[in-house]
Amino acid sequence: MNPNTDNMPLSTPLDIRQGLTSASDVSFPLRWGILGAGNISAQWVWALHACEGATVSAVAARDLDRAKEFARQYEVATAYGDYREMVAADDVDIVYIGTINPLHKEHTLLAIEAGKHVLCEKPLTINLSDAQEMYAAAEEKGVMMQDGMWTRFFPAVEHARTAIEAGTIGEVVLTQSDFIDPIYTIQAAPLAFGASAVPKGVTAIGERAGGAIVDYGDDKYAVFTFPPRSSEFAEVTELVGTEGRITLERPGHCPTRISIRIPPPNGVPSQYRTRNAPAPLHYFEYPLPGSVAMGRSSPNQHGFLYQAEAVHRCLAAGLRQCPQYDKEESLHAMNVLTEINKARQAASNR
Repeated sequence: MNPNTDNMPLSTPLDIRQGLTSASDVSFPLRWGILGAGNISAQWVWALHACEGATVSAVAARDLDRAKEFARQYEVATAYGDYREMVAADDVDIVYIGTINPLHKEHTLLAIEAGKHVLCEKPLTINLSDAQEMYAAAEEKGVMMQDGMWTRFFPAVEHARTAIEAGTIGEVVLTQSDFIDPIYTIQAAPLAFGASAVPKGVTAIGERAGGAIVDYGDDKYAVFTFPPRSSEFAEVTELVGTEGRITLERPGHCPTRISIRIPPPNGVPSQYRTRNAPAPLHYFEYPLPGSVAMGRSSPNQHGFLYQAEAVHRCLAAGLRQCPQYDKEESLHAMNVLTEINKARQAASNR
């Protein structure tokens, strides 16, 4: 595949834009097993029902009655009261891990050992070393182990990446992001600076709420704030460059709108060169997929479909990761999360 990217919309999924997959491969058949019968798993199943190639074959919970009720309510073929039994099932090709964060590693390794592909909810696990072990296990078995950072698959974020790669805002020197769940903010750093960028230092404070600054050297920084859950926080992600600024509008962790501000030549910073007139604004909106019939959910979780379709396309092409959030970016974010947690713990001990 060698597409002419000049003719593609700016929001084209990265796997298609890079010529790695075909858009039609959303119909590639995959039989999903759902490990965990909580609310997040329910929302994932709603999205899968709108994915052309997806069949939801099974769900497992520690309580068989709970699994049976989940299966009845969300139209899943088979219910299991044992995780090991489900991942071994012949009619399961890929396992979605929707259990609590501390169990992600255990359950991912269980599915990988059974030879199944895995999509694991974010955060992938609780520290970098566990994440490395999970990726190593998947590589040994030759299966996909995809980090469930669904943010990266939204058309608005695809557009932001395209704009960064094209140099639309010049060189990115700062990213700022806020959300109650740190991993959502942290993923903005490799988006801004690239997965191979190496943090030079991390400063962080707070226990539940708080914030962090990550120094990438050469006057490049990532600034993350983790506001109290009960506050009216902004929930945006900004990517600040030498020639402009990109804003992933609220809700920044699952955005449907992107703003790009590009001052005239030699107009940076614009407010000091234009008598406080704002930089010209380019605004783009990407409505959620109308094909997802979703009940009560958190904001914009219809957008799970974007990631589901990418998984189908990538596995159809024989890929073992989605380029929107590959192993390198996932481990970059897990490394930063680990260092932030260490810094927050050290600050609280002082």
